[in-house]
Amino acid sequence: MTDEPTDTHPTHDEFTPDPNDAEYPSTLRITSLPAEQAQAAAIERAERWEDGEAVPHVVNFEDRARLRQLLTDRRMELLEAVMERPPESIRALADRLDRDVHVVHDDLSLLADYEIVHFEADGRAKRPYVPYETVRIEVEFGLPRGDESESMASA
Repeated sequence: MTDEPTDTHPTHDEFTPDPNDAEYPSTLRITSLPAEQAQAAAIERAERWEDGEAVPHVVNFEDRARLRQLLTDRRMELLEAVMERPPESIRALADRLDRDVHVVHDDLSLLADYEIVHFEADGRAKRPYVPYETVRIEVEFGLPRGDESESMASA
């Protein structure tokens, strides 16, 4: 018998691309759409992607309140700072913004949970980066279209 493992399942590292090798679309869209609309939009994007079109990465929140909880003014400031001038480390970003390093770490980690911010390991430091050229936030609401809404609108 051999001591070599017989399990041939890939490791986590084999599934996780090197940040330098990963390809990201130029735009990240953060939306707030009902589940049905978000699902239809995702199917449409997948079809366009299969046809070879460039499509944005989309993070959708069915509940606008959750979107507002995530994208506070302070976290938006972090996101913009990382996009404008990627820092060498979380500590360097916290120093640049004159904020507590632990709070910056927590905020960046939360944004990373939603794949808005990513990290590249650099020794013991984690270098935050945003792989998108543009982040677009879209919140859409309005009256449903149809005979009833048109008659109410004309009243």
